[in-house]
Amino acid sequence: MKTVIITGANSGLGFQTAKKIAARSKEFEVILACRNPEKAAQARDEIIAETGNENVSVMQLDTASLQSVRNFVQDYEKNHNNPVYALLCNAGISGSVSEKQVLTEDGFDIVFATNHLGHFLLATRMLPFMEKDGKILVTASDMHNPPLQPGETYEWPGTEALAHPDDTMAANRLRYSYSKLCNVYFVYELSRRLQAEKSGIRVNAFNPGLMKTHLVKGTNEAFYEFVRINWPERYGDLENSSSALAELTYSDDIIAGSGHFYDRSIRPCFTSALSYDEANARELWEKSEEYVKG
Repeated sequence: MKTVIITGANSGLGFQTAKKIAARSKEFEVILACRNPEKAAQARDEIIAETGNENVSVMQLDTASLQSVRNFVQDYEKNHNNPVYALLCNAGISGSVSEKQVLTEDGFDIVFATNHLGHFLLATRMLPFMEKDGKILVTASDMHNPPLQPGETYEWPGTEALAHPDDTMAANRLRYSYSKLCNVYFVYELSRRLQAEKSGIRVNAFNPGLMKTHLVKGTNEAFYEFVRINWPERYGDLENSSSALAELTYSDDIIAGSGHFYDRSIRPCFTSALSYDEANARELWEKSEEYVKG
């Protein structure tokens, strides 16, 4: 049995990817790690009904809560015997207007915590329970390198500015982009650390593109059509992207290395110049470790 854990798997990319992995083979056990157990249970039942794979289960996980992540890890250690074949860190929020100025129960910005910090804690704490050549795939975005408006600058502001934003940063339209840059920094830094330890665990990032999901609130069909026509390099198709992410997960002969960024496909590509700054990545790692202690 190959155990696959997917965060944010009750809708969108996570759900479609979970369904494709479950349909691939009944040797896959798929765990839907979701904030809302009721919605996750509905997703589980639908996946089982469509695929015939009954090895689909639900575990409660809210990446915005460090205690929820710790509880998840403890629950897995206590109740599951199989090592983890693949961990898909997929849950995320967009940082829309309704999510501005929101702090988590731990006192961190909701976007930073949900998209980065919770997954940082989850991935690092789940390492002992993974197969020796297991996979970690982090849903990042090409928006880690966002298009800028006239006069706008995009530089690394430091982790503290993202974790505990002032009023200016909390209202910054690039807050989501910074969280996605955190995803890329995390993947690259974790990859370097695992390689230094001679670990066989591979960690990579995946960009699904802008898709018609619930991630971006308040958008309509015209918005997606505008992006598709004017920014095709940033547009993503849910069916195609979920198929690529599922294939990266269940195939044993595609991902040979670590520290790569896959763009809406099973082909790796380069990321922005800023994303390769190792000093920034180390700073993010060190501050993240400090934040999750306890």
